[in-house]
Amino acid sequence: MNKLAERLQERVLLGDGAMGTMLYEAGVFLNTCFDELNLTRPELVRHIHEAYVRAGVDFIETNTFGASAAKLAAYGLADQVGPINEAAAALARQAAGQAVGRTVLVAGAMGPLGVALPPYGQYDPQVAHDAFGQQARILSQAGVDFFLLETFSQVEELLLAIEAVHQAAPEAAIVAQLTTDQHQETLYGERLDQAIQRLAEREAVTALGLNCSVGPSAMLRSLELIRPLTDKPISVQPNAGLPRQVEGRKLYMCTPEYMAEYAKRFFEKGARIIGGCCGTSPDHIRQIVKAVRSLERAQAGGAGRVTAGAVRAAPAETAAIQVAQEAAQQAAAPLAEKSRFGAKLAAGQPVSTIELTPPRGFDLAGVLEKARLCARYGIDAINIPDGPRASSRLSPLVTALKIRQEVDIEPILHVCCRDRNLIGLQSDMLGAYATGLRNVLIITGDPPKLGEYPDATAVFDLDSIGLTRVVRDLNRGLDIAGNPFAPPLGLTIGVGANPVALDIQREIDRFAGKVAAGAEYAITQPVFDPGMLEAFLDQIGSPRAIPIVAGIWPFTSYKNAEFMANEVPGVVVPEPLLERMRHTRTRAEGRRQGIEIAREMIEAVRDRVAGFAVSAPFGNVRIALAVLGLIDEKEIDEC
Repeated sequence: MNKLAERLQERVLLGDGAMGTMLYEAGVFLNTCFDELNLTRPELVRHIHEAYVRAGVDFIETNTFGASAAKLAAYGLADQVGPINEAAAALARQAAGQAVGRTVLVAGAMGPLGVALPPYGQYDPQVAHDAFGQQARILSQAGVDFFLLETFSQVEELLLAIEAVHQAAPEAAIVAQLTTDQHQETLYGERLDQAIQRLAEREAVTALGLNCSVGPSAMLRSLELIRPLTDKPISVQPNAGLPRQVEGRKLYMCTPEYMAEYAKRFFEKGARIIGGCCGTSPDHIRQIVKAVRSLERAQAGGAGRVTAGAVRAAPAETAAIQVAQEAAQQAAAPLAEKSRFGAKLAAGQPVSTIELTPPRGFDLAGVLEKARLCARYGIDAINIPDGPRASSRLSPLVTALKIRQEVDIEPILHVCCRDRNLIGLQSDMLGAYATGLRNVLIITGDPPKLGEYPDATAVFDLDSIGLTRVVRDLNRGLDIAGNPFAPPLGLTIGVGANPVALDIQREIDRFAGKVAAGAEYAITQPVFDPGMLEAFLDQIGSPRAIPIVAGIWPFTSYKNAEFMANEVPGVVVPEPLLERMRHTRTRAEGRRQGIEIAREMIEAVRDRVAGFAVSAPFGNVRIALAVLGLIDEKEIDEC
C-alpha cells in the first residue's frame, strides 16, 4: 500500500496552502515563471515550504504546478523541465525534514497544460500525454511521495494526465482535483457529479476532489454533492474566497478563522484531505490544522485517550486497566441525584434560569445582590457565561463559587473550550466539583478575533462535543488518559444549541454528537422566532432526546435589537420584531415592548421546552423577572 493510502486510513490529511500567492506577497512579479524560482531563488521557495511545515501540515506540494514542458515553453524554458522539477522536489524534501516528531509527505504538484484538447481544441493528445509523463517520471525519481493533479477544468485532460502519471510511476498514489464554478460546473460546462463519477472509475486514482476557483462556502456545497457518489477519499482545497480588486491588486478576503470554520465542516461532511489554494497562507493553514485536529480528538474520545502504560503495557496489565475502567464507569450518578436543577429536569418540572455576567473587575457585590433577588423570586439557577463574545472578565468559576457560598441558589457554570488546554479544563472540572459546584454548560466558544483581544491565542484542544465526553467520563471515574479515580464526579452536563444556525443540518448533527457524548440537557441561543425553534425540536426528536431550555433575550431598545441581529453570532432576529422595536420612542417604551416580545416567545413555546434561560440585559435582573411574570413592570429599576 502506498504512503498516501496508509495515512488516509489513519487520519484526515491536512495540506499546505498557496505557493503563488506567497511568492507574489514576497515581491515576485506576476509575469515571472514561478517554477523557475526553484533554480533562481531556492531559499525563498524553501522558506515558504518551511512556513507550512511549521503550521502543522501532513504534506506540502512541490513548486511545480506549471513545470511541464508545455507550460515552460512559454518562458523559453522547455529544456529545463528536469532541473526545475528535481530542484523543486529537493527543496520540498528539505523543508519536510524540518518537521519535529512527525513525517511530512511531499506531493508532486502538476497542473493543466493551458491548452485545449479535442473536442474543444486541436492540441495533440499524445503531445500532452508525453508532457505529463515526462514531468511525472522526473518527480517520481526525485522522491515525491504521491502526485497531486490540481486545478484541471477539462475532464479529458485530467484523465489523460492520470493515465500518463500512472504509466510513468505505476506504484504512485494519485490525487485528482477538478476546479469548478459556483454553479458546480467545469469551465467547459460539464456537471460536477458527472465529472466525479468519471474520475472515480479510474483505479489509478487514490483520492479525488476539488481545488481553487471558489471559496469555502461553495466548495462545501460541492462536497455535499459528490460525497455520496464515490467511496474514494475526497480532497478539498478551496481558495480564500473569490478575489477582489483593491487598488489594482487582487486580494482574497477570507480570514484564517473563517477558513478554519469551514475546514471543520469539510471534516464533518467526510473530506479526507483538506488544504488551501489561492489566497491561503500559513496563517490560514495553521488555523485549519488547529480546528480539524481538535475535532479529530473529540471524535476519537475527547483527548485521544490512551490507557496507562501506552502501547508497551502487557496484556495482563491492559486487561486489568479495562476492568478498572469498566468498574468506574458503572458509578455514574443519575441526573436526578446530581443537583436540585438536575432533579427538576429529570422530573419534567419546568425550570427557570437567569444569566448574570461576571464583572470586568473583581467586585462581586452587585452580582451577589442580583443573585439574592433571583433566589427570593424562586429562580432555579444562575447562568454564568465564560468569556462571552471572547471578552475577558472575572473568572466564571470564582463567580459561581461565591454565589454558591453566599446565596441559596445553584449556579450553572459555563465552560468554554477556547482558553484552556485539555489538562486545564479537566483540572477546572475537578476543582468545580470539589468546591461544591454541580452544574456545567459546555460550549466551544467564539474565536478571540471576535472580541476585545484579537491577538490572544485560542487553544481549542477540544470542542464542546469532546469536552462533554471528558466530563461524562469524569462522572464515571475516568480521567482524560483513561486512569480510574474515586470517587467520581457528579456534574450535570449541559450543552448549547442553536435552532437558527445557518447550516441547520450541521447543527442537528452536532447536537446528536453532544447527546451521544453524554449531554443531559441543552440551553438554546436566544429565541426570537418560535417557528424556527419548533422546527429544530421536531428535527432533533424533542422531547425524546434531552430536555431543551429555551434562551430568551428581552430587548431594551431598538438599538439593542439591532445589535442582537447584526453583532451576536448565532442569533437571528426576524424583521417584524425589529420593526416593532423601531417604532418605540422612549426608553420605557423600548423596554416595555421588549418584555412583551419575550413573553410572547415564552407563551408560543412553553409546551415544547423544559423551561427558560432568560438573560438580564445590561445586568438588570428585574427585566428578566418581569419577562417570567414574577414582578410587575412598574417594579423594574431604571439602570
